[in-house]
Amino acid sequence: MSYYSTKTYGHNIGLSACFRQPKAHSHCRFLHGYSLQFRFTFAADELDEKNWVVDFGGLKPLKAWLEDTFDHKVVLDNDDPEMATFELLQEKGLAELTLLNGVGVERFAFHAWNFANNLVKEMTDGRCRCVEVECAEHGANSAIYKAMD
Repeated sequence: MSYYSTKTYGHNIGLSACFRQPKAHSHCRFLHGYSLQFRFTFAADELDEKNWVVDFGGLKPLKAWLEDTFDHKVVLDNDDPEMATFELLQEKGLAELTLLNGVGVERFAFHAWNFANNLVKEMTDGRCRCVEVECAEHGANSAIYKAMD
C-alpha cells in the first residue's frame, strides 16, 4: 500500500503565463494567458522518520521552477513558426520567453511532473516519487499527467 500527499500552487499565487498553440485552428492559435494552477501528487511505499511522504518545506525549488518557467512569461513551443518575432520582442524588452518542448496544459503538467519527480527522488534518496500533476488554466479547464509505473 502506498501513502500519498499533495501540494497545490493555486491560481492565487499568480503564475501568469501567456502562450499559444500555433497548430490550432481555433482561437488558441492566438496569444492568450492564464494564472496557472498546479497540483502535485506524491507517493511513497514507506513514510520518512517524521511520518511524511515528502517534506513540503523542501519543495521551495519546485515553486522557484514554476515561477521561473511560467510567471509573467511568454511560453512557446520550441518549434513555433513565429519564433523570430517573439525573440525580437524579447530583445526589445517587451517579453520574457520560456521555450519548451510542447505547450498547453497537458504539456505543462508533464514538464512540471518531470521536474517534481526528479526533485523528490533526489530529496528522498528514491523513497518518494511524483505520480501525478494537474495543471489548470481556470476552474473549467485542466489536464493531468499521470506517471505510469
